[in-house]
Amino acid sequence: MRSASGNGFDSSDSFAVSGAAEGAARLHDIPPSITPSHGDDSHLLSRIASPADVKALAPNELAELCREIRTTLLAYGHQHGGHIGSNLGMVEATVALHRVFDSPRDRIVFDVSHQSYVHKMLTGRAAAYLDPDRFSEVTGFTNPDESKHDQFVLGHTGTSISLACGLAKTRDMEGPNSGIGNVIAVIGDGSLSSGVAFEGLNNAAEQGGNLIIVFNDNEMSIAGDFGGMYGPLARLRASGGTAQPNLFNAFGLDYRYVEAGNDVSALVAAFEEVRDIDHPVVVHIHTLKGAGYDGEETHADRQTASASPVSFDSPTGVHPTDNVNHSEPWHSDHCNLSDHEPHEGQCEASHWQNPDAAIGKPDDPRKHYGKMAMAALEPRFAAEPGLVVISPATPGSNGITHEFRERAGAHYVDTGITESHAVAYAAGIARAGGTPVVATTASFFQRAYDQFFQEMSLNRSRVTVLDFLGGLSGSDNTHSGAYDVTMFSNIPGATMLVPTSARDYLADLAWATAPAGSADAPAGPVVIRVPGEAILTAERDATLLPVTGGQIADRPQSTSLPVSVSSASGGISAATVRGTVSVTAQRAGVRHMLDWRVNQTGSHVAIIGLGNAYPLAEQTAAALSADYGITATVIDPRQCTSLDSDVLESLRDGHQQVITLEDGQLEGGWGEKVTAYYANHHVSDGSRNPHVLNFGAAKEFTDRVPLGELNERYGLTVEQVTEAITRCF
Repeated sequence: MRSASGNGFDSSDSFAVSGAAEGAARLHDIPPSITPSHGDDSHLLSRIASPADVKALAPNELAELCREIRTTLLAYGHQHGGHIGSNLGMVEATVALHRVFDSPRDRIVFDVSHQSYVHKMLTGRAAAYLDPDRFSEVTGFTNPDESKHDQFVLGHTGTSISLACGLAKTRDMEGPNSGIGNVIAVIGDGSLSSGVAFEGLNNAAEQGGNLIIVFNDNEMSIAGDFGGMYGPLARLRASGGTAQPNLFNAFGLDYRYVEAGNDVSALVAAFEEVRDIDHPVVVHIHTLKGAGYDGEETHADRQTASASPVSFDSPTGVHPTDNVNHSEPWHSDHCNLSDHEPHEGQCEASHWQNPDAAIGKPDDPRKHYGKMAMAALEPRFAAEPGLVVISPATPGSNGITHEFRERAGAHYVDTGITESHAVAYAAGIARAGGTPVVATTASFFQRAYDQFFQEMSLNRSRVTVLDFLGGLSGSDNTHSGAYDVTMFSNIPGATMLVPTSARDYLADLAWATAPAGSADAPAGPVVIRVPGEAILTAERDATLLPVTGGQIADRPQSTSLPVSVSSASGGISAATVRGTVSVTAQRAGVRHMLDWRVNQTGSHVAIIGLGNAYPLAEQTAAALSADYGITATVIDPRQCTSLDSDVLESLRDGHQQVITLEDGQLEGGWGEKVTAYYANHHVSDGSRNPHVLNFGAAKEFTDRVPLGELNERYGLTVEQVTEAITRCF
């Protein structure tokens, strides 16, 4: 069970033990709706508690095990959702790996480890896929806290070869006492396109020694497979592995090709051939993403649940498919079915499947605001040849639809899983006078930190970054966006905007992408944190914004410096504050874009809510008014790059407390800067030094903790903030 600390797994539920008897004793009864049923009551999968049980099967039972695993994956996808496509393609390969190798002595590193579901089933965790009551017991990625068979927590990509090189290096240095046998890196489903993968290949060839690189080639990245290496890989497939140039031979690596990547017997033979090899070798296996889905099942069938077993009519349980050839240049699979559907073949919707329970629900914030941004940019393409949208491999997740990509043509570029390259590429476009927009998930952007500093910011490149899934969320520990503000807002020369409405979001995008030389255009890069769940929910229900009802004033038009701020009540004038522009903003030449917006004027307490935490600011102010008769000042800072010193100075009059709310890491984040401002600008009149309270997230990794629970943990609720405020009075 998930623990309160959010580490995702309790040691008392560990499945990492050997022996079928022990495993069977722990397994719950398998619900009939998802029991693999092929006329055999033994249910092989339910008897697998460790790789030793895979080795104990008769050779003719391996295909049956693969069938049961595939049926379980399909049912699990309907009920729970997940990275189903890549796992359906890796069923036979994973069974063969555990048939041949001896995990955990033989170290298997999965990359991207979203294709490790079958590995988890075979290492004592099958119940977490068979029993709906236990679906949440395992993460979607490898995790050593779950099992000794998992080497690393890996939710990002491209690093398996480097990690494997490190494991092999220690083994070779320590000799037989290391306790490490074969080292196997399983890379694929787009991860080979990542730059660090090539660095790993380069090192592997030089290092030598036993190292087995299994390349899962399913002809896909997340969306299409873009890049110059894919042509040679296609020729290798077409030639049975004999064509030149051979990418892996060029690195000095041995190479084997297995066309039948969904034939467990062929894979067992291939892995036995390289087991205990004395030099690095690449085993290139050709698999089918989404293999085993019965494409004739209808959408209506799915809505009635059914998670009934699939009827297999081939020895491997993999149906023939014609969805494997895409026309250049955009590799569109022409598949417009929803993500609720599992799809066979080279189909982007095969990558991630939402559970059936999500059918009919409105778009999540990523898709909602992503589609909105693309709709705003698209009409400009004809007149702005240099305007280019760049996505590092995850377009659909962020609302960059198939239809948009087709219409955008050369104005859209998928670089594959290459965040570092994408940012540097964008900097090159900007230097040439173009207008690049780089869009992906906050946690993925961590991989490009150096490029944000050097190529983008140091060079003052006019790059616009759309930062999706920033802030707190119920994501796993590898995809949390809680650290994006601490990263982006502290890069010199970069501006980070944090809009709190669709209108501001589109205005920010228009300003950030204004053609070079335009009046008021930013002088350098701009990061826009795409609004999250709290903002979208409030936009759909204005009662969640009790102060403004979602109706906010336009940006100020005055460019004057601040005038004196005073009132009889000791509060501040909203009109006056809206007419101010901080000195920092003036020097940057950005005029109004860095102004803080005062949406309600009051006294005693000022509440400043950053981004997704802004609705909480209004809700807290409403509670203070209703319960304590306090009219609080409510401020939307709109950005976290700099402080609006004019507003902060204005708050000295009539405000004893300043409250900062942010849905990200508090330490090193934005709110502490407000605290530091007043500490560093202490005035002699003690009554004019407000007490500052900061609310935000702890510096920790959280794993699949619901957003509401995180808000409770960090004090980001109306009740907790109100209690803290009134306690100080």
